[in-house]
Amino acid sequence: MSNTKKINTLHISGMSCVNCAKGIERHLNNKGIDQVQVDFANSELHYELNDNLSHNDLINEIESIGFKVNNETNKEDNTLEKLFAFCLLLTLPLFCHMFLEKEHFLHNPILQFCLALPVYIVGCYYFGRSAWASIKNAVPNMDVLVMMGTTATMIYSIVGTLNFWGTPQAHQYLFFETTATIITLVLLGNLLEHRSVKKTTSAIKELSAIQNLIVKKELKDGTIVDTNYNDIIKGDILLVNSGDKVPTDGKIVSGQGYFDESMMTGENQVIYKKEHQNIVGGTILTEGNIKMIAQKVGKDTVLSHIINLVKKAQNSKPNIQRLGDKISSIFVPLVLVIALISFVINYMIFDISFSDSLMRSIAVLVISCPCAMGLATPTAVMVGLGRAAKMGILIKGGHTLEEFSKIKHIVFDKTGTLTTGNFNIDHIEYTQNQNSTVNDLLYSLELHSSHPIAKSILKNLEDSANILELKDIKEVKGQGIQATYKDDVYQLGSSKFVGQKEGKSQFLLTKNGQLLAQVYCSDQQREGLKETVIELKKEDLSIYMLSGDKIEKCQKLAQEIGINKVFAEQLPQQKLEQIEQLNNQALTAMVGDGINDAPALAKAHVGISLGGSTEVAIDSAQIVLLNKNNLHQLVQAFKISKHTLLTIKQNLFWAFSYNIIAIPIAAMGFLNPMWGALFMAFSDVIVIGNSLRLKNKSIF
Repeated sequence: MSNTKKINTLHISGMSCVNCAKGIERHLNNKGIDQVQVDFANSELHYELNDNLSHNDLINEIESIGFKVNNETNKEDNTLEKLFAFCLLLTLPLFCHMFLEKEHFLHNPILQFCLALPVYIVGCYYFGRSAWASIKNAVPNMDVLVMMGTTATMIYSIVGTLNFWGTPQAHQYLFFETTATIITLVLLGNLLEHRSVKKTTSAIKELSAIQNLIVKKELKDGTIVDTNYNDIIKGDILLVNSGDKVPTDGKIVSGQGYFDESMMTGENQVIYKKEHQNIVGGTILTEGNIKMIAQKVGKDTVLSHIINLVKKAQNSKPNIQRLGDKISSIFVPLVLVIALISFVINYMIFDISFSDSLMRSIAVLVISCPCAMGLATPTAVMVGLGRAAKMGILIKGGHTLEEFSKIKHIVFDKTGTLTTGNFNIDHIEYTQNQNSTVNDLLYSLELHSSHPIAKSILKNLEDSANILELKDIKEVKGQGIQATYKDDVYQLGSSKFVGQKEGKSQFLLTKNGQLLAQVYCSDQQREGLKETVIELKKEDLSIYMLSGDKIEKCQKLAQEIGINKVFAEQLPQQKLEQIEQLNNQALTAMVGDGINDAPALAKAHVGISLGGSTEVAIDSAQIVLLNKNNLHQLVQAFKISKHTLLTIKQNLFWAFSYNIIAIPIAAMGFLNPMWGALFMAFSDVIVIGNSLRLKNKSIF
C-alpha cells in the first residue's frame, strides 16, 4: 500500500464564523478523518489524500452538515450580499413602524408577519443549517444563539397575533421587527466580517495576482504568440520586455537587463542579470529585453512555494490561541444557561412581565457572540505574516511568531551569515613549487564540498585550474575534505583536520600528511551589520557568535560589530552543545545559512535561515530572510512578531471584556435584542480592525 500523501484544497461556502470551521474539523475528526485543516479566512479546507481517504466521501461528509464544496478556490461568492439586501428591504418597514402612530397600516400584525417571515426563512437558511450542524458536532456556535433568539421572538409574536388579533393591546405582544432586525444586523455583521477578513489575507492575494499573466511565447518556427500563465510548460521559450513581470522560474537564453526582486527580498534595489543567469518568476524586468527558457512552472516555482508556505503559516496556531479556543468551545452552552437563568430571575423573582423577561434573555443570547474570541488570534496572525511576507520575510506560522517575540538569545553563525561568504584568495603559499598541480587539486577537491568557502575558491580558480579524477572522496562537515589521486591521499581543511601546526592561513593542503600549500583567504562582513546588532541589543537581546573559524578572526569581527560573546573553533557537535546550553537558559534563535548549520538551526527554539539557497533555505528553518544581503530583516521580523503578539493580546482583552460587560447589561434589561445584535456584529469588526492596524502600523 502506498504511503504517498498529497495536500489537496477544497473551497467551502456557507461558513458564517470561525466556529463553523471548528465544527467542520470536529465533524470530520469524529468520522476518523484527522489530516484536515479548515481555513475560515480563505474559505478553504486542506487535507491529505491517501489510500484510506476518498475524495468523494470527504465532500459528502462536509455537505451532509449543511456546507457546500467547490473545487474552485478563487470563486467569488456574493450570496451573503444578496441575502443581506433582501432582508434589509423587508426589515426597514418593520423597524420604522415603531416610530409611527398606532393607527398606521404598518402596525397590522398580518402585514408584519408577512414581512418578517421571509427574513426568518433566510435566517434559517443561512444560520439554521450551521447551527444544527454545530449542535450535532457538539461544538455549538454563535448561530445557535441567533436562531434561538429569533425563533423565540417569532413564535411569541405569532402567538400574540393569534390571541390578541383586533385588540388595542396587540402591538405589545408583537416582536416581528426584533426577529427581522436581529437577522439583518447579524447578516450585516457577517458581511462586514467577511470583507474585513478578506483584507487580512491580502498578502496572499497580492502574491497570487503576480501569477495572473498573459505571456509572450516563441514557437519553434519563430512565431510569437500570447499564452496564459497556466499554459506555460517546462522548456517553453518566453519573451520578457522592459516593464514586464517574469512569468516563471527560468534562465536567460539571450539578452540582459535590470530586475526588481523586491517581491522576493523586500529590497527596492534593481539587480543586473545577463545570459545564462537564473531569474525568478514574479520579479520585474525594469530595464532591458530578454529571452528566457522556463525551467520550473506551476506549483514548482519559488513563488508558488512561498504562497503555500504563507497559507500554511497562517493556519498554524500560536499557543496563546488555545485559551481563546478553549473558552469559545464552552461559551455557547454557558450563554444558554445564563439566558435561561436571566429569564427565570427576571420573570419569577423580580416579577417582570413575561415579554420583557423574554426580551432580556434574548438580548443575552444575541449579544454573546464568541466570534470575536475566535477571530482575535487568526486575523492578527494573518496580517503579521502577510506584512512580513511582503517585506521578504517568511515566518512559518503563528507558533513561530509567538516564540520569536519572546526570545532572549540570538546566535549568529559567522561565515556566510555575518560575513558575505564570498571569499577572495589573498595568496597561496606553495611549499614544493607545484603551483599548477596544487591549483588543480584545490579546484577538484572543492568541487565536492558544500562549505561556503568552496564556492569562492571555485570562482577564483575556474579559469586557471583543471579537473582531476579523484577517488574515495570524503567530507567532514566543518573540518575539511579528503580524496585519493594516483594512489596518494590528499587532505584540504583546517590545521587540526590535516594534522599540521596551526598558523595564520585559512586552510591547508597536504599530500600523504606532507604540507603542499597554505591558502590565505579574506571574507567581508555584511553591509549594515553593526547597526543591526545595535538595534537587536536595544531590544534587550543577548547576541552571540558561534563559528568553526579561528578565534582571532571571530574576535576581530565581533569587536568591529559589537558582539561581546564569541564561541569560536566549534565543531558541529560542539555547536549543538552550545545551543542546548543557551536553550536551557532562555528561548534562543539561531541564524545560519540553512545548509551547513541545519543541525544547530533545528536545535534552537527558532531557526532563522538566509534565502540564498531558495527552496533549501525555505525548508530548513522556521524563519527565512529572503534577502541574504540584508540582515536588518532580522530586526524587522522580531518587531513584527512582537507587535503581532501584542495585537493578539489586545484582541483577546477586548473580546473577553466585551462579553463580561455586555452580558450583565443585557440580562438587566438595559440593552434590547436589536441593539445587542448591532453591538455583537461590530465587536467582530473592532477585533478585525485592530488586526488590520498592524498592516500599516509604524513599528520600525
